[in-house]
Amino acid sequence: MNARSITPCRIVLLTALLGLLGCGRTGGQSRLAVLAPGDRSGLGERTAPQTRLVATDFIPSRFVAHIDNPYFPLTPGTVFSYREATTSGVETSEFEVTHDTRVILGVVTTVIHDQVFADGVLAEDTHDWFAQDRDGNVWYLGEDSKQYENGVVVSTTGSWEAGKDGAKPGIVMEADPKVGDQYQQEFAAGVAEDMASVQNTNKTVSVPYGTFQHCLKTMEFTPLAPGDRGYKYYARGVGVVLEDAPRGGHQRVELIAVTKP
Repeated sequence: MNARSITPCRIVLLTALLGLLGCGRTGGQSRLAVLAPGDRSGLGERTAPQTRLVATDFIPSRFVAHIDNPYFPLTPGTVFSYREATTSGVETSEFEVTHDTRVILGVVTTVIHDQVFADGVLAEDTHDWFAQDRDGNVWYLGEDSKQYENGVVVSTTGSWEAGKDGAKPGIVMEADPKVGDQYQQEFAAGVAEDMASVQNTNKTVSVPYGTFQHCLKTMEFTPLAPGDRGYKYYARGVGVVLEDAPRGGHQRVELIAVTKP
């Protein structure tokens, strides 16, 4: 998942994860459980002692045409630009909300075109598919990702689509995030299993694009790479303004510009 997707932490066994999620079928619709904060599974970071377990049905008839969640608004024509300084140079990325749509599991999704450049050379080209239900939850229904070397596609690792090969939709942003919530973002076993937990709803973040108060902080993790963690900060009315991964060289991806339609 992008914009830019920091490799998140993989810390629980798949079998344990699936048991905690309580995924099943209800009335012919996919059911996605938001984990209770008591099910920490070794996450490490303390959160408020809440006990909230939310189960959200994926019902195509309950989706709306536009994505206007305050923490993850996706207005077609908007382009978010990010930058990360690395030991080998500078990586930039363009997260474009296109006017294109794609129907997945009976839902019209918004197509995002996300490109990553290493010192100006295309390194990754991805199309993501998002949709919002009438309650305000933003769902993630998959991605088509290609990694490049010398202009040639060398991998499609991480690509998945809800409804194919057992993959299910996930939630990328809750309608009303609460500290302690945990939820499944990507749901393709062995391919894409990103999860997130809400860490804080009142962070102040400074990036080249500006300083933002009352930001939402989430921690991302997955069982596919134990020990990694990624933190994302969302500003109301903007979206992702910062991604931070303290381990493995300390990645810091900052929002540098937003081009509006």
